[in-house]
Amino acid sequence: MRQTDKTRIMIGMSGGVDSSVSALLLHRQGYEVHGLFMKNWEDNDPDGHCPAIHDSLDAMHVCDRIGINFDAVNFAETYWQRVFRYFLDEYRKGRTPNPDVLCNKEIKFRAFLDYALDQGADKIATGHYARVEERKGRYYLLKGCDPNKDQSYFLYLLDQRQLSKSVFPLGQLHKTQVRNIALQAGFANHAKKDSTGICFIGERKFNEFINRYLPERPGEIRTPDNLPVGTHNGLMFYTIGQRKGIGIGGRQDNDGEPWYVAAKQIEDNVLIVVQGEHHPLLYSHSLLAKSLHWISTAPDKLPFRCQAKTRYRQADQPCTVTAIDKDTCSVTFDQPQRAVTPGQSIVFYDQDICLGGGIIDQIDSASLPATEAQRYGYM
Repeated sequence: MRQTDKTRIMIGMSGGVDSSVSALLLHRQGYEVHGLFMKNWEDNDPDGHCPAIHDSLDAMHVCDRIGINFDAVNFAETYWQRVFRYFLDEYRKGRTPNPDVLCNKEIKFRAFLDYALDQGADKIATGHYARVEERKGRYYLLKGCDPNKDQSYFLYLLDQRQLSKSVFPLGQLHKTQVRNIALQAGFANHAKKDSTGICFIGERKFNEFINRYLPERPGEIRTPDNLPVGTHNGLMFYTIGQRKGIGIGGRQDNDGEPWYVAAKQIEDNVLIVVQGEHHPLLYSHSLLAKSLHWISTAPDKLPFRCQAKTRYRQADQPCTVTAIDKDTCSVTFDQPQRAVTPGQSIVFYDQDICLGGGIIDQIDSASLPATEAQRYGYM
């Protein structure tokens, strides 16, 4: 896209290479570009593991090199209220939330969007690998062209207004191209490592961080046969499919195969574990999803066929979606899926088009009798 009417675009600058190149490309295309660094977490902890100050300096240096305005805004209170409280509530319930999805909806494409429009911007931009297309007055979210970096999974909660005001300059590019553009432009962050994990945790150990906000609640670790094999510090510290950090590696049952988290028995505070990477209890044939959101239009006929992801970078999985009510659906996969996790998002696709998604609420396991399935938290 190329503009000559000086459309004003405010771009979220993280200090990383993706947002830096996005700003450069928009500037080259003739837009009036303004960079904004969003501080979403107060990092004045003694161990200081969220290096916002360094990231903001990187962003400022890039904007200076491009020749565009730079500013910083503190959204930490908004982040706490709209994202972090939800994060804690989900962990209290023994679920595993995805704060990045909610951060995009509530901070980057709500608080930031509202701020940018109030400041006179026409649109906002980010360094996400995704695309937006308008078709007959409706806006569609499409996958980024780099299959290894496509981030539409994290953007499925965006609505028509948000998409109509959003620009994703990297949607057509691959990561290697982006780094090369940054190198040619002389950006010092051209080889900067991509951020991973949750910003407000940073390099800290998850257990130590979460203990600041939620108390430990120790309980038993058991097998599906009700055999005790250890103790856990709290169900919030574990996720379905987890192998490392369970704390029972010394047992040599079942030919010494490693242990994996298979389920959480919430009411009794029991962690269910199995041995072997491909144990049947690690696989789900179907799930219930709630808090459904459809980006362009809700499906006009149910059940319907599509593809879905239950985690980022997963290959698209063919499935059938059946309505339960306006807010809930069941999803049945053609092939059983490993380590489907309550609290995470399931995102639906029609080839390259991201249709929407919901929060995984319950999963099934055909390997358990109905009474036992309910006991261990399955459908």
